[in-house]
Order: sequence, then C-alpha cells, then structure tokens
Amino acid sequence: MTIFVFLSSLLGAMALGMPIAFALLLCGVALMFQLDLYDAQIVAQNLINGADSFPLMAVPFFMLAGEVMNVGGLSQRIVNIAMAMVGHFRGGLGYVAILASCILASLSGSAVADAAALAALLVPMMVRAGHDKATSCGLIAAGGIIGPIIPPSIGFIIFGVASGVSISKLFLAGIFPGLMIGLSLVAAWWWVSRKENLVPPPRKSTKEIMATLLDGIWALFLPVIIIVGLKFGVFTPTEAAVVAAVYSLFVATVVYRQLKLADIYKVFVTAAQTTAVVMFLVAAALVSAWLITVADLPGQLVALLEPFLDSPKMLMMMMMLLVVVVGTAMDMTPTILILTPVLMPLVKQAGIDPVYFGVLFIINNAIGLITPPVGTVLNVVAGVGKVSMDDLMKGVMPFLWAELICLGLMIAFPALVMVPAKWFL
Repeated sequence: MTIFVFLSSLLGAMALGMPIAFALLLCGVALMFQLDLYDAQIVAQNLINGADSFPLMAVPFFMLAGEVMNVGGLSQRIVNIAMAMVGHFRGGLGYVAILASCILASLSGSAVADAAALAALLVPMMVRAGHDKATSCGLIAAGGIIGPIIPPSIGFIIFGVASGVSISKLFLAGIFPGLMIGLSLVAAWWWVSRKENLVPPPRKSTKEIMATLLDGIWALFLPVIIIVGLKFGVFTPTEAAVVAAVYSLFVATVVYRQLKLADIYKVFVTAAQTTAVVMFLVAAALVSAWLITVADLPGQLVALLEPFLDSPKMLMMMMMLLVVVVGTAMDMTPTILILTPVLMPLVKQAGIDPVYFGVLFIINNAIGLITPPVGTVLNVVAGVGKVSMDDLMKGVMPFLWAELICLGLMIAFPALVMVPAKWFL
C-alpha cells in the first residue's frame, strides 16, 4: 500500500503538470498521511537540511564555470582544437562533435550546457557541409550526455550526497566509462556516415594545428588541474568547483578577453537561476527520501527483488532496466534523488561495489536525457538546432542504441569500469 501511495501521488502530480519539485513535496506529504506522521515542521526541517550540504556547494560553482566557458570563448576554442585534430577525416565534423563533447564534458559537467553550446556552433557547419540536419542534431545530443559522466559531473555530486559514496572516487571512476561512451558514438557515426559522399575539409598543417592548440591551451589546462588535484588530494570536489569557476573567469576575462566586465552580472544571474532550480529540486527530493526510509520502501523492494540478490549481474540488469524506464518519463536529477535511497540498500545487500553501481547509475540517467518524451537534452538541441522533435528522435536513435550497448557491456563486464577506476584511484 505504501508503494502505491508513493507512486500514485508522485505520478498523479506530474500528470497534472505540477513541477517536479512540488510533486516530490506532495508525494512526501502523502506518505506522511499514510504513515500518520504529518507535521509541517518535519517537512520544513528536511527541506532546509536537504540543501544544507557542503558537497552540494559544488553545484553553483560548476554551473557558473559552464556559463563562463560558453560566453567567454573556452567552448569555441575546444571546437577549434577538435576541428584541427580530426576535421579532415571523412565525416570529420561528426568526429569533431564527439571529441569536443568529451573535452567539454571535462570542463562543465552539464549535459544541457554542453549540448546547447555544440548545437549552436556545429549544427550550421554540419548542414553546410551536407550532413543530414536531424542526424547531426542527434549526434550532438548523444554527445552532450557525456557531460554528466566525465568529471567534473553534477550528477555524481548529487548521487554522492544522496548515497554517501565518495564523490572523488565517483569522479575518477567515471573517466574511462565516459571515454567508452565517446568511442561508441565514433563507431555509430562511422556506420551512419559511411554512405555519405561528402568531401571533407583539407587537413590542417602542423603549424596550424600547433597554433590552434596554443590558442586553446588555457581551456585544456582546466580538466588537467581538476583531475590531478582530485587524484593527489590537493582539493575536494567542492573546492575543485571553486577552482573551475575562478580559473574560467580569469581565462575568459584576462586571457581571452571575450567576457566583458559588463556581461559578468548577466552570467552570474543565469548561473544562479539554474542553480536555484537544481537546489530546490534536491531539497524537495530529500524530504521524500527521508520518508522513503521511514516507510521502509527499500525493504519492500528488497523483498520483491530477493530472487536476484544471489546474482549481482542479474540484479544490476534489473535495476538498470528500471532506471531506463523511469528515465523516459523523468529528468536526471529527480530520478537520482528518488531512486538512490531505494536502490542503495539492494546494492549493499548484494555486495555490489557502490562506486561501480554509481557510475552505471549515472550513465543510465544520462542516457535518459535523450530518451523521449521528456529527454531534456533532446528538447534543448531541438530548440537550438531548429529541428522538429519527431525528426530529432529518428536522428538520435543510432547513437542511443550505441550508448545502450556500451552500458550493457559494462554490466556484463564490470572490469571495464573497475580496473581503470583502480588505476585512477
């Protein structure tokens, strides 16, 4: 009965068009009435405690860093570097999009920001080169979801806060799987574009490549600083976010000088608005998370999935299927916040490494950003690229399948995640 109340109140509120954060609060209140625990003070206290978290301070700083990079010219220089390196191959602009997605992912950690920036920069170029517009937008949308996988990742921060798993370990364990997702897109793009008879741009000379690298070297230093700092314990993930924000502001205003002092206020306001949405969502979800624990919903789910506890791979497959289904109807952040307290007890009871689960869980949630009908990244790319959602859904399908196959390989062979993770850690 408790599971029915939880699902019916949450899905009912969402079906009525209520914003996710308020739907989560309503769901929490419904659970309170079901458990005969209603007290407005408990709601208020958990709402405040949900946002009062030191690790969550990383979110506004990474949001700010992402905004500064897009406005301050760092993103443009990353695209220029990718163009110089792989733009001359057959279908080269697609490989440029994938390489730029991987590099941008190591700068901002936001799928929406990365996809929007690349769609604005690359879609017109790909269309002029003769590539199909819907397929080009689909590739950029699929590449955008690498953002929450390669550190710094806002998804890992939220999962780490909700689960108690080390955010630094999650960051470092996400590097190789993120690159694997990128390689899966390379294979899918090769398959899709192999029949196109387009003339690629000429290969850049060594002098031109070096000039492009030198121009973008300040942007490339940021992921190096973050990864080295985390690996050697120089700073925590929260402090890394501050370093990223300050560094990107310095580069954009002093080195590249594309971000004018008059524009800084607007950048800060945009970052603050995005942060406010995310933080309120986190706070509201943790009210429901507290009540999920009180109602012992994880215990009830354990009872349902008990036949799979003796087979960690089968259990992982069942949990990942659940996340895929939920991801088609819900955005990434609420999915993480709702399912983490429910699934983590199962993970621990089955003896699955929490870091391994966290990496696959975030990859699955990231893939949910390009699954219709709710896929946030799909909607952003459709708007920026000026393509219909129906066409974009067809265009993204080959890349969506490639990413799902890659996820399946990681479930079947955990060493693909854990062996590189141990090296980085």
